[in-house]
Amino acid sequence: MLLRPDKLSAHLQSGLKPLYVVTGDEPLLALEAADAIRFRAKEQGYLEREVLTVEAHFNWSSLQAASASLSLFASLRVLEIRIPTGKPGNEGSAALEAFCADLPPDTVSLVLLPKLDKRTKDSAWFSALSQAGVVIDVYPVDLDALPEWIARRLATQNQSADRETLAFLAESVEGNLLAAHQEIQKLGLLYPARKLTFDEVSEAVLNVSRFDVFQLGDAMLNGDAARAARILDGLRGEGVKPIPILGVLAWLTRSLNKAKLALTRGADMSGALREGGFWGDRQNLARRALPRLSAETLAHAQRHAAEIDRMSKGLKPGDVWDELLMLVLGIAKTR
Repeated sequence: MLLRPDKLSAHLQSGLKPLYVVTGDEPLLALEAADAIRFRAKEQGYLEREVLTVEAHFNWSSLQAASASLSLFASLRVLEIRIPTGKPGNEGSAALEAFCADLPPDTVSLVLLPKLDKRTKDSAWFSALSQAGVVIDVYPVDLDALPEWIARRLATQNQSADRETLAFLAESVEGNLLAAHQEIQKLGLLYPARKLTFDEVSEAVLNVSRFDVFQLGDAMLNGDAARAARILDGLRGEGVKPIPILGVLAWLTRSLNKAKLALTRGADMSGALREGGFWGDRQNLARRALPRLSAETLAHAQRHAAEIDRMSKGLKPGDVWDELLMLVLGIAKTR
């Protein structure tokens, strides 16, 4: 059973299930989901807690032992199984499947996993977890949805803000929900329960946005030049070296070029995107980007990326960061 994180609270009020799985790459939302399950279990009398952390050389027989053992105090318990790598291995896979086939009585089991790829989600051990329990898959909150997310959090401390202020706050904390949570709590401590002004928020909030290189590529594909430039500047400010940034941008320009050439040869859009190596959400972004990008623009971008590579190795004069910005804007601003 798959359950959205925002539906978890209502679900827990209707009764606890014997097994929960929390997975995803958003630390704050994963932590809150796990805490909500623990808190509800404690309310229902599950007072004991046993934690198994799967690390190198973990002995999977300890899971079987924990499953078979009775509570020392004859009380209900929570059994946590933490798998930080998301890769239990062959022995662990078999142990998890056996565990799901015979869940321990008087126990709420909580399995904590990182973000999993499609292949792992299709594995037998994860399918066993999904069929035996409730899966809460947490995703990062994207920039478009972040202002509303912040508004809901402010409302819990009886505060609010106008649209402009929420948008500013969202841009300041984009990509870092833990920092967003801390900033919202700070606003609750600094100001009384009322509508906050832009000046109050801008004065109080630190710029704690955290970006990754793939967000830069997505902004380029989306044609959002201002955001792409801001992300590139943020990456530079955070000490990210030009080489990994160029690596992603070079891959992106090559992939777009392959897809464009496939279109010129008569392939349909879906086939061209597959040939370019675009999948998932990025496939949708590329689908929208390709019509506005000419073959000449993409060929030039690919040559430009090669020139920047030579600059980064000292084989050609030039400012690498300036050229990266020109490469980014050349894709993002093209209409």
